[in-house]
Amino acid sequence: MTRRHGRIATIAATAALTAAIFVLPAKAAEVDPKAVVANYADIALAGYEDSLTTAQALKTAVDALVAKPSQETLDAARAAWKASRIPYQQTEAFRFGNPIVDDWEGRVNAWPLDEGLIDYVDGGYGTESDENTLYTANVIANKSIEINGETVDASKLTPEFLASTLQEAGDIEANVATGYHAIEFLLWGQDLNGTGPGAGNRPYTDYDTANCTGGNCDRRGEYLASASQLLVADLEEMVGNWKADGEARKTLVDADPTEGVSVILTGMGSLSYGELAGERMKLGLLLHDPEEEHDCFSDNTSISHLYDTVGIRNVYRGSYKRVDGSVVEGPSVSDLVKAADPAVDAELSGKLDATVAKMEAIEARAKAGEAYDQQIGEGNTEGNATVQAAIDALVDQTKSIERAVAALKIDAIAFEGSDSLDAPDKVFQ
Repeated sequence: MTRRHGRIATIAATAALTAAIFVLPAKAAEVDPKAVVANYADIALAGYEDSLTTAQALKTAVDALVAKPSQETLDAARAAWKASRIPYQQTEAFRFGNPIVDDWEGRVNAWPLDEGLIDYVDGGYGTESDENTLYTANVIANKSIEINGETVDASKLTPEFLASTLQEAGDIEANVATGYHAIEFLLWGQDLNGTGPGAGNRPYTDYDTANCTGGNCDRRGEYLASASQLLVADLEEMVGNWKADGEARKTLVDADPTEGVSVILTGMGSLSYGELAGERMKLGLLLHDPEEEHDCFSDNTSISHLYDTVGIRNVYRGSYKRVDGSVVEGPSVSDLVKAADPAVDAELSGKLDATVAKMEAIEARAKAGEAYDQQIGEGNTEGNATVQAAIDALVDQTKSIERAVAALKIDAIAFEGSDSLDAPDKVFQ
């Protein structure tokens, strides 16, 4: 894997926001946009706090696996990883439009990754890449590696080494050494089933130093523990950014509140269109390529996509259901749009529900035994149609987000685009 999602449109949108002048319609102004922005920040804080809590549970499960490898401890760590994805994916709507989040996001959710950088891989993976000299560096097996022509000491796989030396080593984005997907690979291993049934199937003995498979079981455990510790630290940082004096919150609440409303809509539209409908879904469907699915080692993609759409709906309606069942809610962009144009609000709210339903249809097929990578497989007419229906719903809801922007008389918002949607012929060049 050699590609990560782009940021050009997001940067353009942010620059445009700083130059624009915003005037909310009179009726919408009856809803306090400052309260809308404050509630959005409260939901962000709650979402990242839940992400942190579940990442801490993941770290505990990982530590148990490393200390006492067994099928039970491996299964528990995998379950904890899957649980951690549900709150985190709902935070992705905060990424676009918030540079603090966007700049940080690559440390925790970058994908796809050239997994040969980290550990052993199947022979079908290949031995070299014209784009990445570290394609099969296998740092777990090698206590020194070469980066940009210089020998680097890799004898200690500490969180600091993973974050400062290995992550995007050689300035290559595919060298993803940290975050959810590096941990996912270490828990599941490669999914060698193509578009057939089955996820990765790494044995627990890859961590058993007494009965080691795969070699270097002690270093594999060290890497996994460090990556899990680093994920917790990164999420602690983002929680801090959304607390009362946090930089992300202050950047929004100290600005003109209509700029904050624009940030919310930018996040909704960019995740909906360019990122999710385009890069994460349409590209894989066009290529029928399981390597292009988001959670490609664990076959958890249907869940991750579903909760991305739930997250978009959360920020529009100003409501988030926490892991403990409590609800954070308050004034919302929906309230603003409803005051300005009730028909547009009803239209967009209905389309957000429709998109979630289409994602639930993908997840229903997955629960019935047909994982997302099978659904995008060539020749799977019904599976392809189910995924395409969700893509179409995302594109359709983006059009309604644009109408909401117009109803609020907000100019200069540019949503992230995708060649997969805008110029699909380029995908095959």
